[in-house]
Amino acid sequence: MSNLNIKKLENERSQLLAELKTLSLMLHGSWVERYSTCSIKTCKCHKGERHGPRHYLVINENGRQRQKYIPKSMVDSAQNGVRQYKQLAAIIDRITAINLKLIKEREYG
Repeated sequence: MSNLNIKKLENERSQLLAELKTLSLMLHGSWVERYSTCSIKTCKCHKGERHGPRHYLVINENGRQRQKYIPKSMVDSAQNGVRQYKQLAAIIDRITAINLKLIKEREYG
């Protein structure tokens, strides 16, 4: 691999690392929307119009899966946080690919 290609890879890696700074609101979890029925037998929810949606972020906490309720006022922000985490994962994958190419060329480190 030419020095030019190595420099391009190093520059791309630097740009990706800089992009990480923009992901400060990331949330590592899965998005869930739930609908429910209540205990009032005459409620419309027993005829098919269930209550909801209620929004949750499912996370792993101390090795256990936990559901964290997200209020309606925070849904957009929380969904953005989940998107940021997916972006983070894509950046990590790309940096890994770059670093493997640099290892192959003995230009890593």
